[in-house]
Amino acid sequence: MKKFLNEPVTFVDEMLEGIYAAHPQVTYVADDKRCLVTSRLKPGKVGIATGGGSGHLPLFLGYVGDGMLDGAAVGGVFQSPSAEQMLQVTKAIDQGAGVLYIYGNYSGDIINFDMAAELADLEDIKVRQVVGNDDVASSIVGEEQKRRGVAGIFFIYKAAGAAAAKGLSLDEVSRIADKARLHTRTMGVALSSCVVPEIGHATFSIGEDEMEIGMGIHGEPGISRKKLASADAVIDEMMERIFAEQDYKRGDKVAVLVNGLGGTPMEELYILFRRVSQLLGERGVTAKHVFVGEFATSMEMAGASVSILHLDDELDPLIGAPANTPFFKHYSA
Repeated sequence: MKKFLNEPVTFVDEMLEGIYAAHPQVTYVADDKRCLVTSRLKPGKVGIATGGGSGHLPLFLGYVGDGMLDGAAVGGVFQSPSAEQMLQVTKAIDQGAGVLYIYGNYSGDIINFDMAAELADLEDIKVRQVVGNDDVASSIVGEEQKRRGVAGIFFIYKAAGAAAAKGLSLDEVSRIADKARLHTRTMGVALSSCVVPEIGHATFSIGEDEMEIGMGIHGEPGISRKKLASADAVIDEMMERIFAEQDYKRGDKVAVLVNGLGGTPMEELYILFRRVSQLLGERGVTAKHVFVGEFATSMEMAGASVSILHLDDELDPLIGAPANTPFFKHYSA
């Protein structure tokens, strides 16, 4: 293991100390650095909270800020935050209009967020929940409830955050978040493993000339391991599965997210987007909003994912709305 750290056990908290020092627009509550909230709460606005394990920056906490989220509970590397931490975040960001939870479809997160929602109810805080499940590779059509939440959760954050910023009600913000969820599909590919600091070695092994299509962001098995192919061939295989699940028509618009998993150069991500753009163009589909970079990583894993959000007249302006967070800035389209 070659990492810039002091002690593995202090990895998460020292990372958080650095973020608070660098970005005063976020702070923490309940004397717990892992209960991160925006320092610019807006009275009367629906609060939006997320949470999950560390090791995925900028997911989850990096999207707390203007036009997106209001708080995030931070777990250990690839570990769920506690229900109590989620409750503290909920109490801090409730501005009288209720709180929406948006998080990925992982058993530990589901258990703890459900418990936090029950505890919030005892505090007379109204909570709604939307669970991201955009990973096409992790289950078949008809069993989407089993799918993992991966980088496509970014689109849910973006749509819900913009809706809340407009002053919409909790029911409306929740409806829009769920609509973005239903319209989003993601496929990923991994080229290497990652190293969890407290473990100190690679979480799995993969050959130097191999790739795994559909691998999860914690190293969960994908749907096929094979020899590394050309960038175009990789995207063709991934997009074929996304196209099979979305009814694209000529003239439709989409938002595209090409996401690096932590160890992939930007140059390679743009080579991948080039092919995504070509395939969309062949179908007469316009990439209205394009995001290329690291949005949901897995420590230093080499690999990438592609998320496509099928836009409509409601979602389009919400994805294009301005946002300003420590790890993401977007200006009006």
